[in-house]
Amino acid sequence: MKGFLGVFFACVALLTPAFGAQYKAALVADMDSGKVLYQENATVQNYPASLTKIMTLYLTFDALEHGRLHLDDYLIVSQSAASASPVKLGLKAGSKIKVEDAIKALTVLSANDVARVLAENLKGGMEGNFAGLMTRVASEIGLTGTNFENSSGLPDDDHMSTARDIALLSMAVYKHFPQYWKYFGIKTWTYNGKTYTNGNRLLGSYPGCDGMKTGYTNKSRYSLVATAKRDNHHLIAVVLGAENKDVRASVATNMLNRGFEAVGSGAPTTTVQTYSAPVSYNAPASQNSYSSAPTFKAAYNAATAQSAPSGSYSGNKSGNAGVQFGAFSSKSSAQTQVENVRNKLGVTAVVETAPNGMFRVRANNLSESAAQDIRARAQNNGIDCYVFH
Repeated sequence: MKGFLGVFFACVALLTPAFGAQYKAALVADMDSGKVLYQENATVQNYPASLTKIMTLYLTFDALEHGRLHLDDYLIVSQSAASASPVKLGLKAGSKIKVEDAIKALTVLSANDVARVLAENLKGGMEGNFAGLMTRVASEIGLTGTNFENSSGLPDDDHMSTARDIALLSMAVYKHFPQYWKYFGIKTWTYNGKTYTNGNRLLGSYPGCDGMKTGYTNKSRYSLVATAKRDNHHLIAVVLGAENKDVRASVATNMLNRGFEAVGSGAPTTTVQTYSAPVSYNAPASQNSYSSAPTFKAAYNAATAQSAPSGSYSGNKSGNAGVQFGAFSSKSSAQTQVENVRNKLGVTAVVETAPNGMFRVRANNLSESAAQDIRARAQNNGIDCYVFH
């Protein structure tokens, strides 16, 4: 059984009593260090509703990163996708939607029909096959209480996750695909003459809020992942099962406020549990934080090989590979990772500015074999990384 490292401030009441009985689970954590500042029922399974789409987008970003998709590609809408239950964009069977518009349809509108379009186009025309891949990848990146049955989060008794897993998945998106993080901060989006507003209220009201995702079904009730950046700290709050939109927004706001107070005060922390990587990675028994979760690149590439379009990547020449050792909200944090990589691996990495203002740490111009060797040694030393081409 894999676990995770959670750090919290002892006896800190982050949530006001007024909301205590009006939600099912909550968590707030530092996205750069992976330290959990507060958690409540964080490992209890709940229905994730549309927070599921974070994984659908994670796999979409991976396909973009590896050239299986491009932002200006068009995706075919099937009859199955067109018939998905609301909320949806209302696409007609046989029509097409551009990949970048599909991403915005998920992050802003949380469109169920578009989630199914992405699933079917990414995994052989079958949403069920894609859901199986989602669950497999969830396990590979360290989610221990999650099972996906569809790409959207529409009701299914076996479709479950936890606040801890949702936070870890969100951090994986942030760390592995920083160039696409901007899509989670879009407040409004216009498509075919109609303008849609993001359901995340904090994007317009909370200083520094830059994402991320809302969710709702009758069973799950109201859920929210909210992220915010302030004074070189990037925090994430997860609220599951709130009674209404006001509660989920208020609880997330309260958690972020107290979280920023905590990281600014330097209050003492306590280690409560350790995260262990999947045995297939030959990683040590314990890692340091959420940010140490292993990547799933090899497993995902193998699982999707049969459905990859012709001309997609199937190998690389010497010098065309690289290894990314995370992305950070501050340059100083990135430089600390550079030193960590040099001290533990003897590898020279550099800090690069990512498109969304983050700083990523990379070793470039490597052969495929050298990159894979560094990846294996990094994971054995508790350093999260992935190979890019």
